[in-house]
Amino acid sequence: MIERSISRRPEADMALKRSPTDLLGNSAWNAIAFAAAVALNLLVLPFVVFRLGVAAFGVAGLVTACVAPALAFSNALALSTTRELALRLEPSERGDARLLFATAVMLALAAGGSIAILFGLAGAPLARLGFHLSRPSADDLGLAFVLASTGWFCQCLSAVFLALFTARQDYRRVASISIVSTVVATTSMLLFIPRWPQASTFLGCQALGFATSLLLAFGWSRRVIGDWLARPAIDRGALGDLVKVGSWQLAAQGGALIAAQADRYLLGALLQPQFVGFYTIAQRLEEAVYIGVLKVGEILFPFFSALQTEADDRKADLLFRSSWILNVLAASALGGLIPVAGPLLHLWTGAEVAAQAQRVLVILSIAGILGSSSNVFAFYLLAQGRSSSNALISLLTGVFTLATSAIALPYFGWQAAGWSACTGMIAQMATVVILLRRHFSLTGMWLRLIHFVLMPIGVGIATALALRYGFRSAQLDQALGWWYVGGLYVLAAGVIFAVAVAVSQAGPYGAACWRDLRVIVSRFLPLKAI
Repeated sequence: MIERSISRRPEADMALKRSPTDLLGNSAWNAIAFAAAVALNLLVLPFVVFRLGVAAFGVAGLVTACVAPALAFSNALALSTTRELALRLEPSERGDARLLFATAVMLALAAGGSIAILFGLAGAPLARLGFHLSRPSADDLGLAFVLASTGWFCQCLSAVFLALFTARQDYRRVASISIVSTVVATTSMLLFIPRWPQASTFLGCQALGFATSLLLAFGWSRRVIGDWLARPAIDRGALGDLVKVGSWQLAAQGGALIAAQADRYLLGALLQPQFVGFYTIAQRLEEAVYIGVLKVGEILFPFFSALQTEADDRKADLLFRSSWILNVLAASALGGLIPVAGPLLHLWTGAEVAAQAQRVLVILSIAGILGSSSNVFAFYLLAQGRSSSNALISLLTGVFTLATSAIALPYFGWQAAGWSACTGMIAQMATVVILLRRHFSLTGMWLRLIHFVLMPIGVGIATALALRYGFRSAQLDQALGWWYVGGLYVLAAGVIFAVAVAVSQAGPYGAACWRDLRVIVSRFLPLKAI
């Protein structure tokens, strides 16, 4: 049993006395960390594809997809640990927080270690059988699975330590750890891939980044909030709290992973690895922008967790207003990819990839906009302990995605990949609407849904497609320079943002939207008269 007596540290005391809801500052730190990670990853990816070849890069994508189901456990553990720690921030509850942390670490070591060993040993034989991989692309498949599994295990352990900072809304340290680990991973790729141009080298460099994250999170937590730490042990009460939230969240993460990896599995089973490579490149670009928007809104999870005692009207108001902000941001950031998909891929990875993958990038971007509409509601449901609702949303999304892929890919070829994501996201939106109607009994519920959720994403998609048609009519040269393509992306995103904001001024909630937008702009820009 872990002792409940603690020695308070002055820095930890100051952290807990901060303003609990500096949402914009937390979002900024998340955005900075993600922007650095995206910039480094996107810069290094053409180098990786050139050195490895599209086929070997496709094999690496298949190995990652095979290990991805393990993320259902690590993500569920991280989220449940964060939520339970966020409910135990008071000094009087520090003993309970230590018990919870000790139990989470033990679960990560025992269950996570077993999962990593299983994937490391059984992954390669099953992948050869399921994806018909043969020499030379599968020569290092065994080593690739061992390195990918090791990287996931480091990620699983580091997620528990990062939960300590996330629960306290200390996103500055979370961001710093993320940036350093990304720098280590990308630098190692530049050093090692030219010497050993294999899929296992790429995965080993990623694992090195995860190991760096674990070391940094462990060292920083010992120095800053050592009174929260405890040796690995199992406490029945803490285990029950984690399982209560985590079991449903495990199902939710499983459904989300099925939805995200379904196309890769079927492409690997039906076609050659290079098509998985083309799809992975398009998905990597769309995913970078999508996760960037998700990271900006990720701070809402501990924020909503701290609103347990607020009235339903207050929570609903914050929920829908936050949703509008992130929906406009998602429509602008992801919609900006749609008009410039061809020139961007041509400049980034070459003519062959641009010709093969630009249509998939457009479809995935539309799916990303649709999916972003549910992110805020997912954070809210999780923070309120409604993990069963999140599980239902994810499982239905996964079922619709997988079913569409299984039907479309054999008949329409690999470029039908992405349509399944759109189908899954539409099912996800419908499920969220039904659950919200059951959770809130508010006057004007449908009007709020239309104004804060459906209108910004619908306007964003329509404007992005119109811009794509206009850019194609202008017959833009595929070999444009970086500054020109970047300028077109910024222009497209700006136009989508302006149109979405302008349309949102109509209706009874237009004033609230404009007021929130002014607060955000005044927070980050030195403008006082907006």
